[in-house]
Amino acid sequence: MTTAVLDGKVALVTGGSRGIGEAVALRLAEDGADVALTYQHSSERAAEVVERIKALGRRPWAVRADSADAAAVREAVDQAVAEFGRLDVLVNNAGIGVLGPVEELSLEDVDRVLSVNVRAPFLASQAALRHMAAGGRIITIGSCIAERVAFPGGSLYAMSKTALTGLTKALARELGPRGITANLIHPGPIDTDMNPADGLAADMQRELTALSRFGQASDVAGDGGRYVTGASIAVDGGFAA
Repeated sequence: MTTAVLDGKVALVTGGSRGIGEAVALRLAEDGADVALTYQHSSERAAEVVERIKALGRRPWAVRADSADAAAVREAVDQAVAEFGRLDVLVNNAGIGVLGPVEELSLEDVDRVLSVNVRAPFLASQAALRHMAAGGRIITIGSCIAERVAFPGGSLYAMSKTALTGLTKALARELGPRGITANLIHPGPIDTDMNPADGLAADMQRELTALSRFGQASDVAGDGGRYVTGASIAVDGGFAA
């Protein structure tokens, strides 16, 4: 029997109850990891993911945590470590999108988007690194809009996702001597609850890709590599081509 590549490892996926986060959590379990996940509203969905991880023969754990709450972000990491005794992989997936004309975006919009999309990945990474040993992985989910803003109304969201490039490159440089990698995934139009393939703007997004179609959440949950760090990897169907 072949040993799974992540056998004995523990992963934490923020926003792991649905969409890309769910697909990543399940892929990690398929690869052998025990998986902790955070969620905010989708307690039923989180319970379903927990059961699916159990069915794969891995140990799951879920906790409610609002990524806009700095204390909750840190506590989720520490609680996961307390539950499993270690942490090897952090996936910064939780995020929100607020779109609209720049002059109509409120200060509340700005603060919440930056809190969830920028501050939370930083704080989760900071907390995780207190527990990670050599071989650790930090994977952050960005957006194709950081590479190509193809339509109006994306100023705040694009700013928040572009910040993750700087964070990832700096983490990679700082953590390399410790044997820990940091990489960034830029998904394109992915069929999720947040951005369904039959939504109002779906046809426009589909036309902006080279493949003329939406991707699936499972497309984002791909393989990693021990010699890849500081990279921004597009999984966007050619959106930024």
